[in-house]
Amino acid sequence: MIKSLVLPCKALKFPLEKFEGRKQLRCKGPKMELTLTQPDDWHLHLRDGNLLEGVVSHSASHFGRAIVMPNLKPPVTTTAAAVAYRESILKVLPVNSNFTPLMTLYLTDKTSPEEIKRARRSDVVFAVKLYPAGATTNSQDGVTDLFGKCLPVLEEMAEQNMPLLVHGEVTDTNVDIFDREKVFIETILKPLVQRLPQLKVVMEHITTMDAVRFVESCKEAATVTPQHLLLNRNSLFQGGLQPHNYCLPVLKREIHREAIVAAVTSGSKRFFLGTDSAPHERRRKECPCGCAGIYNAPVALSLYAKVFEDAGALDKLEAFTSFNGPDFYGLPRNTSKIKMTRTPWKVPESFSFSFGDIIPMFAGETLEWQPSFM
Repeated sequence: MIKSLVLPCKALKFPLEKFEGRKQLRCKGPKMELTLTQPDDWHLHLRDGNLLEGVVSHSASHFGRAIVMPNLKPPVTTTAAAVAYRESILKVLPVNSNFTPLMTLYLTDKTSPEEIKRARRSDVVFAVKLYPAGATTNSQDGVTDLFGKCLPVLEEMAEQNMPLLVHGEVTDTNVDIFDREKVFIETILKPLVQRLPQLKVVMEHITTMDAVRFVESCKEAATVTPQHLLLNRNSLFQGGLQPHNYCLPVLKREIHREAIVAAVTSGSKRFFLGTDSAPHERRRKECPCGCAGIYNAPVALSLYAKVFEDAGALDKLEAFTSFNGPDFYGLPRNTSKIKMTRTPWKVPESFSFSFGDIIPMFAGETLEWQPSFM
């Protein structure tokens, strides 16, 4: 019996016995193929207008469903607006696409409990997003006082089993930008879950070991991005300022990246895929006041596979990409499959549209894993 496969390109051994009986991993000549239940993206920015039309196919070609972020201009603050936004997404999907957008509401100081009830009845809205005012792109309409102005809404969300998706950073300018997630956990998130233990909370795009420890210490969950698994804050400055590696929450020290990788590849059910893919036109990234956001939709699955392979944990990849998210949200797992083939491919330098270019994560670099539908 073959117990391991030696891959010529990296002389890498991976223990095949982890997959025996599951028909998940197989060798085809010098290539390795991995079969996964089709993943979902539990944190995605699709934008609107021409930008939406340009980028939606990259997500729809890989993911079955996606939690779509509501930080448009104006933000998606009502169920009616969420329904309209969903229709605009469906209209520009590729022909024969089965991609399903799962909509969210943008929490404000003025959101009402009645709106939460409407959202639950809609079967269209699946969560509510908390942006502290000023924390990130289009967050100026976000919450200014969570406990003082939003407590009745949060109580109704708990009653309706509606998850709260949290951008976990304080916006106090006196707090160092690299410490804002840690301070948010201590001053906002821990008091919140203690006050409303029945409220389902997802800490989005976690970036620190502090967030890992928080999630592991309670019943909450977290999404994790490719950039926070593969890059640290040095990636912002190596070879000059790198605007296409700038996102919020900002990349952190290597010790934090390592802690997130260890948590995600451990097999814990509390962590699941959320790309935070955030497209901006090139001219809006490469400018004196560049926008925050990394466009990773075309490469996300390839990068997640790299992370798990490097950790010797490919047998845990499917749970992270395809099981933990729907299980947390109480949704059925997808039944379709995708194939990940270990064959080199080059990431395009850019994607060109009538409105301008978008630079993807790892532009121009060669990746080892390539996804395809079965």
